[in-house]
Amino acid sequence: MLTGKQKRYLRKKAHHLKPVFQIGKAGVNDNLIKQTLDALEARELIKLNVLQNCAEDKHFVAEAIAEGAKADIVQIIGSTIILYKESTENKRIELPN
Repeated sequence: MLTGKQKRYLRKKAHHLKPVFQIGKAGVNDNLIKQTLDALEARELIKLNVLQNCAEDKHFVAEAIAEGAKADIVQIIGSTIILYKESTENKRIELPN
């Protein structure tokens, strides 16, 4: 669970990032969760974009992916979701206390 201070720090770090995945009409599936897990292990902080043709609500999509990848939701703004998960082998981001 992230504190408010940590979320602010991660939002600042994620500002310049481009979305790694786009979620369309296929919605959330096992393959998307697996790829998200791999991306989080490599980068720790990623953005996802929910397209207009996605049948599911962006909050449901964020919860489903975060739960499947065991990641933390940093922010949902517009159609963009920011996720964070500490990497086991590739630690890059030092969170403030």
